[in-house]
Amino acid sequence: MSVHPQIAAILARRAALGLAPYSAGTPVEARQAFAASQAALPKDRGASVHEVTDLQIPVLAGEVTARRYRPTAEAPRARIVYFHGGGWVFGTLDAFDPVCRELAVAVNAEVVSVDYRLAPEHRFPGPLEDAFSALRVLAADGLPLAVMGDSAGANLAAACALLARQEGGPAIDLQVLVYPIVDHDFERASYVEFGGGGFLLSRADMEWYWRHYAPDLADRANPLASPLHAWDLSGLPPAMLLVAGCDPLRDEGLAYAEALKAAGVEVDLQVFPDMTHGFFTMVGMLDPADAAVRAAGAPIGRRLGSRVA
Repeated sequence: MSVHPQIAAILARRAALGLAPYSAGTPVEARQAFAASQAALPKDRGASVHEVTDLQIPVLAGEVTARRYRPTAEAPRARIVYFHGGGWVFGTLDAFDPVCRELAVAVNAEVVSVDYRLAPEHRFPGPLEDAFSALRVLAADGLPLAVMGDSAGANLAAACALLARQEGGPAIDLQVLVYPIVDHDFERASYVEFGGGGFLLSRADMEWYWRHYAPDLADRANPLASPLHAWDLSGLPPAMLLVAGCDPLRDEGLAYAEALKAAGVEVDLQVFPDMTHGFFTMVGMLDPADAAVRAAGAPIGRRLGSRVA
């Protein structure tokens, strides 16, 4: 399967730089490398919004920082709680600022990006505890609510949906899972095809992320770490899944969509055949990313009542 020409150009530039994979170093080194790569990206990406405010949200372990995006001066009609990717090991509010801006405008809703604690300093279930605690706080005013994330953040979003069902709330109107991590099986066909390191995410990186987030194999089998292992997915919120075709995580995302459908959950599955892992957040750099955010924003907004049909 061939990748989109713009993705191919990004991959070629990365290959020319000879960057070491994240799995070759320590978590601190990975965070430094991630920060350096973010610093090299074009500035001022993402849509203009009316207001951006940093908040402190109480969680079980104290407080976490979150960033609120309001697209207009009007009071928000709906809210998206967003969890960023980064293999549970790295990722910052600043790095995911552009996609949150685009989402706020595309959906016409408030977006709140949550800076949960990271592994390995805070292993499973620490990041999930932060995510769910923040979700409960942000759901308290009763606005129509979507929980959303990409990659490891989508893992937390899916787990929050499971926890909300288990705990009897908060009410979630939609879960939006962008190339989610939902299993710890590295033998799927998409891992074999795309996990060698030439498609932005490798099998070695995923194994490294899991070792830091959930080193205990018993924890990995917990449905709150691997949602695809949940014995019952019925009663979960409607789901939108966005899957990249050239991604080691492709097959587990497709499997989760099928498992949700089999359990009677309404699923909107969108597959981007020539995209790699990470494409969705490359707004302002990758035309298909801009298009994907806009395309996802309209149905999310209709579901939440923040956009008319």
